[in-house]
Amino acid sequence: MTTQAQVHGMSAAQLAAKIVRHEPVFILDVRNENDVRDWSIEGNRVELLNIPYFELLDNVEAVLKQVPLDRAVIVVCAKEGSSIFVAEQLAAQGYRDVSYLIGGMKAWSEHLEPVKIADLKDGGALYQFIRIGKGCLSYMIISDGEAAVIDAVRMTDVFERFAAAHGAVITHAIDTHLHADHISGGRQLAEQAGALYWLPPKDAEEVVFPYEKLEGMSEIAVGRSQIRIEPFYSPGHTIGSTSLVVDNQYLLSGDILFVQSIGRPDLAGKADDWVSDLRTTLYERYKRLPQHLIVLPAHFGKAAELGEDGKVCARLGDLYAANPGLNIPDEAEFRMTVTEQLPPQPNSYQEIRQTNMGKLTPTLEQQRDMEIGPNRCAVHDA
Repeated sequence: MTTQAQVHGMSAAQLAAKIVRHEPVFILDVRNENDVRDWSIEGNRVELLNIPYFELLDNVEAVLKQVPLDRAVIVVCAKEGSSIFVAEQLAAQGYRDVSYLIGGMKAWSEHLEPVKIADLKDGGALYQFIRIGKGCLSYMIISDGEAAVIDAVRMTDVFERFAAAHGAVITHAIDTHLHADHISGGRQLAEQAGALYWLPPKDAEEVVFPYEKLEGMSEIAVGRSQIRIEPFYSPGHTIGSTSLVVDNQYLLSGDILFVQSIGRPDLAGKADDWVSDLRTTLYERYKRLPQHLIVLPAHFGKAAELGEDGKVCARLGDLYAANPGLNIPDEAEFRMTVTEQLPPQPNSYQEIRQTNMGKLTPTLEQQRDMEIGPNRCAVHDA
């Protein structure tokens, strides 16, 4: 067998499926150390080894003791080219199961993995779309040939194909807030499908396109079975942040509440103004909701938040018992936590906000570059 025949490509979808199923994965990441430290592939059973490409150019034999010979090895780089070269070198040294990530980290950033959350009471179903390389979570409700998509990312073709495969037409696209860490696909999806696009009006003061106002009096139904989506004003991450209660069972919390953390209030430059809103939402508004609601956030920060079945979700009452961000009784300590103990802000977040307002129209390649990097919408240390 030739060396070339021993090396094969692995798609982002194939790798994501392994991670969602919690299969053991060994990754050799050949990007430079700073890039890997900032953003890498994570999973509950992912083992990652970082050896920069330039160290492997002339002498791959020097690192062979660090790379297991008896395991499948997936080589990862930024765009693909370097990983192919390294995979071929490993194959030439006798490694029998070596693959490279097709499209590199750029492809990893864009893959969406659909997971079914549940069937709904009056018919229909709720699905979660995990953008595993970026930490984004989108949702689709399907009922009687209609679909609503919540917090869609810019890869709108994924939602269109999924809806079509389930015999549904997209009638609503909803954003729970004006996003700052990724480019929303909501407006584009609505335009392509002839659907209504919903956005909280308090987040839309600067947008330059028409939209439907997502606020407390709104009534959004999907399908003849009338699956109700009830908006619930919950400011703090943004001034307009609006959660959604679906089927009296599920709380789509946007970027206000996550499984292991809480939303940050600083991405519009108004952290001091919005801290009290964030605390009121988390410590008063949400606490008045039925505690049996299943929280479905718009992001996850760590691979540990992926459940055994691949879902990212938790019961609201359980979060009040275990989520550190919901257990800071001292207001001054809470303020310090959500304003001074934050991770770095998302890459290009100001330009992303401007794009989501309709004020900028970057090319596809520019959009990809703007989004490169991890999810940074949460107060991870809360």
